Amino acid sequence: MTLLRLLVLVAFLAAGLVIGSLNTQRIVLDFGLAEIVTTTGIAVMVSLLAGVLLGGGIVMATTVLPLQARLRRASRPAANTPPPAEAPRPPFQDA
Repeated sequence: MTLLRLLVLVAFLAAGLVIGSLNTQRIVLDFGLAEIVTTTGIAVMVSLLAGVLLGGGIVMATTVLPLQARLRRASRPAANTPPPAEAPRPPFQDA
């Protein structure tokens, strides 16, 4: 599994290098208060990274954290419930 993760990491790193090297046109990003001069490759890679981080954060906040809280509540021993009563036994019969 670790080897698979390493191969995926190297593949994405190579794809990022290819995108960055093929898109060398200069662009200006104007944010109103500041301007950033960068290349289109870097702008694309940064926007992809921001999208992944933002999407992961939304999934974490809306799905993972509530499920972890529910699991924690479910695995906590019940403090106020009495122990289960024994099932009634039939009366002793002589054979």
